[in-house]
Amino acid sequence: MNLPNKRISTGNEGLDAVLRGGLPANRLYLLEGSPGSGKTTLALEFLLEGRSKRERCLYITLSETKEELEVVAASHGWNLDGIDIFELSSADDVLGPGRDQSILHSWEMELGETIKLIKAQVEQIKPSRVVFDSLSEMRLLAQDPLRYRRQLLVLKQFFSGLRTTVLLVDDLTGSSGGADNHLHSLCHGVVTLSRLTLDFGAARRRLQIQKLRGVDFIAGYHDFVICRGGLAIFPRLIASDHHSESSDDLVPSGIDELDALLNGGPARGTSVLITGPSGVGKTTLALQYLAAACDRGEPVTVYQFDERVSTLIGRAEALGLNLRRCVKEGRLVIRQIDPAEISPGEFAAGVLDEVKRRSVRMILIDSLSGYLAAMPQEQQLILQLHELLSYLSRSGVLTLLINPQTGFFGSMQPVGLDVSYLADTVILLRFFEAAGRIRKAISVVKNRSGKHEDSIREMRIDDRGVRVGEPLSDFKGVLTGTPEYTGVEKPLMEDRGSGA
Repeated sequence: MNLPNKRISTGNEGLDAVLRGGLPANRLYLLEGSPGSGKTTLALEFLLEGRSKRERCLYITLSETKEELEVVAASHGWNLDGIDIFELSSADDVLGPGRDQSILHSWEMELGETIKLIKAQVEQIKPSRVVFDSLSEMRLLAQDPLRYRRQLLVLKQFFSGLRTTVLLVDDLTGSSGGADNHLHSLCHGVVTLSRLTLDFGAARRRLQIQKLRGVDFIAGYHDFVICRGGLAIFPRLIASDHHSESSDDLVPSGIDELDALLNGGPARGTSVLITGPSGVGKTTLALQYLAAACDRGEPVTVYQFDERVSTLIGRAEALGLNLRRCVKEGRLVIRQIDPAEISPGEFAAGVLDEVKRRSVRMILIDSLSGYLAAMPQEQQLILQLHELLSYLSRSGVLTLLINPQTGFFGSMQPVGLDVSYLADTVILLRFFEAAGRIRKAISVVKNRSGKHEDSIREMRIDDRGVRVGEPLSDFKGVLTGTPEYTGVEKPLMEDRGSGA
């Protein structure tokens, strides 16, 4: 016997995760969304899951033909064998050839006879799962909103006496003002699919559970894509739902002077923001940490938004960092990300999978400006990034974030959003001019995980790699880009034989 609180799978792993286990059985649900949002695909997944459990499944279609449904299924590599499909695509199926001889309005007869045929088909097959596609056709047949709602109530009462889970599909065409609130109140739960067209790039699709009586679920929007095999739904990341792993280990870079700036290195499970103008060496500095981690045998992943993978590897090799070998041995994975083609939810889901599957210990996101391009709405970026960093922190992952700044000298502003308050550690790189040469300076302006130097050091990047010099104690105004020398004559890094 079916228990009142029994859950059944929707046939979609992502949706089951959003529902925290699936749908309560033997209830009436609404699946709504504009044309092209993925409703038919999700409805077919629901029935295919029932077929896999040897349940009788019925697809009642008032709009599409069986052939059209089979084409959709074939595009995902499915077949509909074992699923009953009941078509009501023409008025003659309902009324027969003598429809014009009736003195009643044709729409009154059509709606009434349609409901009778549906009931008869359900009583004959006795299915466990039913998809009714679509309510917009019933809305057109009813003509009158009151009559339409009465017939829906009749259907609900009819199915309530059966052990059947019903999915009503509504494409929202013909309904005034979008969603039908009365219809929402009739159903036990409402799943809404939406399709957003951006000014540039691929269309974005989102799912939301509008309501689900008596069941805990993950509220809010969840990104998804339609791919071969169904809907890939990415549940919204909630960091507190994942385990916590605390560690006080410091992560060295392999450069003693750089580690001294952070009193030994950033702590495991923290986030490090490396910021500065274009060309100052932000990515190169981050690669130094990655190469050191690979040498220790730790799994590392780079999410590259801005630069080509081949360019990144070539630049690292010029500095003596053999990233190609690390990639070949599987310790380093570099994933090229196209911000025009990926949603923030999909990106976060990919990071979670990477951490769980490879036990990643260090992640580089290069850069946040590319990540911002993947999410046009800035406030959502802050919330998404906060949850992502919280999850990575709880998983014991050191996260390196690259965020460029506009300009080269003087006062500079971050590109896009200022996310420095989210990071545990902030490393600032600047250009400055001295003795007729453009030079680079490095300083740590924030470190929540421990002590750090408050000095500004010179940094040099050449064929010997990244080198960090002594504190620039004889200069003032380095961060302005035009410092004033206050000491006695003393050579800078390129003139020192030791290269320190």
